[in-house]
Amino acid sequence: MSKELDTLSVNSIRILSADAIQKANSGHPGLPLGAAPAAFTLWSRFLNANPANPKWENRDRFILSGGHGSMLLYSLLHLFGYGLTVEDLKNFRQLNSLTPGHPEYGHTVGVEATTGPLGAGLGMAVGMAVAEKHLAATFNREGYDVVDHYTYAIAGDGCMMEGISSEAMSLAGTLKLSKLIVLYDSNNISIEGSTDIAFTENVRKRFEAFGFQTLLVEDGNDVDAIAAAIEEAKADTERPSLIEIKTKIGAGCPAKEGKSSAHGEPLGEDNIAALRENLNWPLKESFAVPQEVYDYIKELTKKSQAAEDEWNALFADYAAKFPELKEKWDAYFGDSDAASKLYDIPEFAKAQEKPTASRNASGEVINILKDAIPNLIGGSADLSPSTKTYMNGAGDFSAATPEGRNMHYGVRELSMAAIGNGITLHGGLKTFVSTFFVFSDYLKPMARMSALMKIPTTFVLTHDSIGVGEDGPTHQPIEQLATFRTIPNLLTFRPADYSETAAAWYTAMNSKDRPVAIVLSRQNLDSLPAGVGKNSCKGAYVAYDSEGTPDAIIIATGSEVGIAKQAKDTLDAKGIKTRVVSMPCMELFDEQSDAYKEEVLPAAVTNRVSVEAASTFGWDRYASKHVGIDTFGASGPAGELFKLFGITADAIVEALS
Repeated sequence: MSKELDTLSVNSIRILSADAIQKANSGHPGLPLGAAPAAFTLWSRFLNANPANPKWENRDRFILSGGHGSMLLYSLLHLFGYGLTVEDLKNFRQLNSLTPGHPEYGHTVGVEATTGPLGAGLGMAVGMAVAEKHLAATFNREGYDVVDHYTYAIAGDGCMMEGISSEAMSLAGTLKLSKLIVLYDSNNISIEGSTDIAFTENVRKRFEAFGFQTLLVEDGNDVDAIAAAIEEAKADTERPSLIEIKTKIGAGCPAKEGKSSAHGEPLGEDNIAALRENLNWPLKESFAVPQEVYDYIKELTKKSQAAEDEWNALFADYAAKFPELKEKWDAYFGDSDAASKLYDIPEFAKAQEKPTASRNASGEVINILKDAIPNLIGGSADLSPSTKTYMNGAGDFSAATPEGRNMHYGVRELSMAAIGNGITLHGGLKTFVSTFFVFSDYLKPMARMSALMKIPTTFVLTHDSIGVGEDGPTHQPIEQLATFRTIPNLLTFRPADYSETAAAWYTAMNSKDRPVAIVLSRQNLDSLPAGVGKNSCKGAYVAYDSEGTPDAIIIATGSEVGIAKQAKDTLDAKGIKTRVVSMPCMELFDEQSDAYKEEVLPAAVTNRVSVEAASTFGWDRYASKHVGIDTFGASGPAGELFKLFGITADAIVEALS
């Protein structure tokens, strides 16, 4: 390593970042200027990631949890040969550019996760480390460590303040995720000024309590000290590591260094000129980098190609020696057809022998899936006995048994969802997370991130209505269905029986580019006619009908489909030909052809009512009358609550008569 070239390379990151933010007249220069030495040290000396093959399975993962400092990452991707051009940097924060304001997964090559909300990146990094540890336990054999990589994250004071970081790091320490290394950009500045106004804790002591090795680098410009700390972190095979690196926000800019004004606004032309002078930058032209920096970094990246070449040779030997594991690897990492076979599972045609809660039906389906899809891993926020999400015989994932497939997240809904996203992002695994539906408010920000990133994390959300009963309004979801349905690119399923539940899981396991929320009942539900459940893969279908064109249509979901059937029988007896439409997933129904939608909901039949034990918000596009709940619930037996709030067959009959 050349100290002179290291310094020039670090300053290249700083100058490119400052120039791009200035040109956009928008952005956050403070983090890129302060954290550039740490990031360059990591990327140049430690990060095993091949720009020529950004999806190499055994690459190290790098997460910029402080996503507002995105120009740090974009400058790295440009300098290290990931295909971002100078023109891309010049288009920072512009419409349709490859350099949006915060890094976006799937949009820019080399971005491992979308990091917008502070701390979310730390949660996803934990998920990636979980995936690495589980896959290593599954596939590695003596002399053949085919899964052997690190997850690195850079996080700042804001990430450390957010509660999600404590949730996620606490679990990381418990699980002894020793290949997780967090570089803490510690500059004691936030938007409002010194962090002392709201944040005086000893972060290293907190992480030590979580079970982390904690290290300190006093000078954030000392690349050798940073490198030594990373080496020490890697040497600890029992604990994850936090490296606190003391930096100065806006480092190198005389008028801004160490000040909150460096955080979120362009430096200004005069300050950029002063930055260039202070750094002894040799070029005056904006976005110009000395050729010797490009040459130096190109030489450094040769080790990445060599690392992958070495791994490829190892894997070839591994495949020859363990053909059954190679076949399993292909199923995990390839486009397996295991999920497509689920369409033929008997549960689609199963008529329940007796009323069954959809959470119980889901539990049975999960235990079919665990055998059909061996790379399925998942768990709950300390609720698997209630959410019925435990995979029997699949073992528990822990520090001692990383081969286990049942995750125990503890009471940590927000970080659970972020960790689930990280597992999905890592690749090789399918995952689900679970809690009571009312607590989805705690995980919704990460469900939103799943949808934004277009990744198929599955959310199992039980106790779906006032049917929860005696626990009362704190545990009875009202507005949550409407809330989830407003999230773009998220499918929300509320199945009405066993077969619809199987259809929801079929949809989730076959999803490639969007998450699925499966919302399930605590109380028992009657069975629909045998075999109709497959139709719910279209979002809605005719569950019960009368001869000829109906006079009225009841549109219901979940437990209310049974109530709708009771109302239909009464209406039919009164001479009102009634159709019951089960609509477990609005989003899928809206995607069907106009012909199918007309077949299910004929436009000429305007006498319609929606029935759902939840907020009526969002139902106006299907019906003008509603039987629902637009207040909070109450504590009492479920049957009495349905009567109290008017979720009854009589109310439906009255609405349509």
